[in-house]
Amino acid sequence: MRFKDVFSIIGPAMIGPSSSHTAGAIRLGRVARCLFGSRPEHADITFYGSFADTYQGHGTDLAIVGGLLDYDTDDPRIPTSLDGAEEEGMDVTFRTSRTPAPHPNTARMNLKGGGRELTVTGASIGGGNIEISSINSFDVKFTGMYPTLVLSHEDRPGMIADITAILRIWNMNIGYMDLDRKSRNGEAMTVIEVDSPISGKLAEQIRSIGGMQEVGVVDLREGES
Repeated sequence: MRFKDVFSIIGPAMIGPSSSHTAGAIRLGRVARCLFGSRPEHADITFYGSFADTYQGHGTDLAIVGGLLDYDTDDPRIPTSLDGAEEEGMDVTFRTSRTPAPHPNTARMNLKGGGRELTVTGASIGGGNIEISSINSFDVKFTGMYPTLVLSHEDRPGMIADITAILRIWNMNIGYMDLDRKSRNGEAMTVIEVDSPISGKLAEQIRSIGGMQEVGVVDLREGES
């Protein structure tokens, strides 16, 4: 990982013993919460590698549930997040897996509620930093460090041009873009990191593009979901 700032080494302000096992886990949960759009009714969480071995002792279970409740890394409610989930009506199940994962601190979150379902896989890569690797079986890559659009859409000619044309109108600078598709002319997912906050009006304009299916917005800096 490239050096970005001193917090990449010492980690963020946080509740918990480990930036990788707690702060990173909170951010994984918050990204999933952002993409789901609200508090899920049920969360099925699977831990891999080191997470699977130590998630209870290091509070990773409390942290990831805190993230799903939209707690930040230094929220004093993190140690009682399971009680908070119960109070808010969110049912939580924890599992462990010995299936090899790309990173030892990997978690998969399957969220359900309101007739919707979302599966997000990501890893805590150190210093409280994370990397999302999969959303609903699409291979993706983003960190949540910047405002991010996660777009599910038809794989058709001109789709990316339509998206970037709107971003240009809004004077949004693209820092990173990633695309995966399930088949030619089938379903696709595009991830775009930008340098400025993403307004609701911008998201709605992108949602109006022909063939656009879902528009997810991740902005952990805003503390909202």
